[in-house]
Amino acid sequence: MKIRSLVPLVALLVVTSPLFAGPPWLAIELPPNPFDRASRGAFLLVHAFHHAGDAHDPLSGRAIGVVGGQRRNVTLNFERTSRPGVYALKNQWGDQGEWTLVITNRQADHGEGNTAEVMVRVSGVKVIGVEAATGKSTHAELPLVPRRFTDAEIEASLRGRAAN
Repeated sequence: MKIRSLVPLVALLVVTSPLFAGPPWLAIELPPNPFDRASRGAFLLVHAFHHAGDAHDPLSGRAIGVVGGQRRNVTLNFERTSRPGVYALKNQWGDQGEWTLVITNRQADHGEGNTAEVMVRVSGVKVIGVEAATGKSTHAELPLVPRRFTDAEIEASLRGRAAN
């Protein structure tokens, strides 16, 4: 008798768990706190979230740039800071040229919207723009869901900027 009453409850939890778990999300902190030893020397900080809490999934990223007319690609490495879910990104691409940093948080165990991406446009050593990739959600509780940037969006972020 007790098992029969648990079956509908378990089914309800399985169906609604993506809403409670929520998608990943990224936020950029500029400039990093120079008084925090763990973020000292960072170009920017990345806050990784899973729904409303801190995410502990590893981040990945790449810098796509044009320096002196030459195309460059750099794989980005992130360092954990003293705060949960916060990662420091040091400048690994240099201080010349036009760059688009694409920072990714992917959660393999999540369905729709399992990947959050942020694009940071950099000119020399200055950030000139930050944009999150989002789409409309099919869930009323989640107005936006994260998505990946398309190759065309990444290319467009570099187009029109003069290379050093």
